[in-house]
Amino acid sequence: MHPDSIAAELELRAGDSILTVNDQNPRDIIDLSFALADEEIELLIEHADGRRELVAFDKDIDEELGVEFESACFDGIRQCRNRCVFCFVDMIAPNMRRSLSIKDDDYRLSFLYGNFITLTNLTDADFKRIARLHLSPLFISIHAIDPEVRSTMLRTKLAATIVERLDRLEAAGVEYHTQVVLCHGLNDGDILERTIEELSRRRPQCLSLAIVPVGVTKHRRDPFPLNRFDRDSARSVIEQVERWQKKIRRRSHQTFVHLGDEFYLMAGLEVPPEKFYDGFPQLDNGIGLTRSFISDWQSIEPVVSDEPMRLAALAGTSIAPILRRLAEEEMRRRPNLSVEVVAVENKFFGSSVNVSGLLTGGDLIDAVRALGEVDGVLIPESALRAGENVFLDDVTLEELRRSSSARIEPVLSGADFRRALSDFNSYRKDRSEETLYTWQSNAAYSTPD
Repeated sequence: MHPDSIAAELELRAGDSILTVNDQNPRDIIDLSFALADEEIELLIEHADGRRELVAFDKDIDEELGVEFESACFDGIRQCRNRCVFCFVDMIAPNMRRSLSIKDDDYRLSFLYGNFITLTNLTDADFKRIARLHLSPLFISIHAIDPEVRSTMLRTKLAATIVERLDRLEAAGVEYHTQVVLCHGLNDGDILERTIEELSRRRPQCLSLAIVPVGVTKHRRDPFPLNRFDRDSARSVIEQVERWQKKIRRRSHQTFVHLGDEFYLMAGLEVPPEKFYDGFPQLDNGIGLTRSFISDWQSIEPVVSDEPMRLAALAGTSIAPILRRLAEEEMRRRPNLSVEVVAVENKFFGSSVNVSGLLTGGDLIDAVRALGEVDGVLIPESALRAGENVFLDDVTLEELRRSSSARIEPVLSGADFRRALSDFNSYRKDRSEETLYTWQSNAAYSTPD
């Protein structure tokens, strides 16, 4: 609850529930937002002790209540009924916390937080509500426009109706971002060509297309064969997509179709320049993270310091070469600075999973203990649950810090990284303002062993 808010004046407390707003029973934050748009409000509150209270107040039309909710969907998250052959949730380790095993396919979370949905679980009432409230843009997992291939990948006949469902959204004026989890030999090649062609024709309502490589952890038990990309096949995908990028940019000065950073890192090629990312519409999906990181690094004027400093920077194996290159740049500027960039093998999920955001506290503790004597250690903030200092394996940041006498600080952006390298003594990462993390289950990222 925010201080000086209406909620604070009403003395609402953590654990209280809002049952009705002006006699309406909101199903989710969307309903609640519309209901609270009125200037005269009457709330039925159920307190944590079970006591109910009716409170009435007046407010400005744009004034917010000032509270945060445990979940955006008060009637429960719509869970996915598909059995996608590449589903990352099915590949997580057993006995992890329950929230990591929730497969959401809820259009409300797509609208509110950018979670990807398949459209297979939408009812007629859902389509009508999306149109009535104009819930736009949405984020949609396409994977393949070909109905047979998509049905095979999602393991449901409803997946074959993707064209009709996109048509219905467009008829309602809804815009949407799309993604393809690309599986070598399954939905690449000619299938991918058809997917890009069809979605590019759906512009401007189709806002962007992200293509990310399939990820496979060591915990996968699904017998369906999934083939990952190697250096040569990644280069083939890049060449195919670049032809479309050039074609679309000639027409609209936008790139539209983007590849996940992993393709470029696998192929040993530079990621595209910043202008090619159209303002980074799918940054949370791993599209342009590397370029954004480098741009953030370049935006910071480093501190001038001659103080000797020994640092270690831990990262996933995919991004480690980029961090090493930036660290070498800073070390050339500061001869008294020593930075060891450590590519941390993901033993928890398997070595083929190589992004920093999926590193666990246990693997980071092992890496820290293997370090020589250093003054400070930088770790990827993306590996921490937003809003909490806890990793995917429930190891806490405090436990990690106790594993070393050196000060350990999270780093999220390129600006963070440069500030930490140029003036570590002053660098402190404040995570108190972050919002809660929403697990997205539709895609995974990896490179071959």
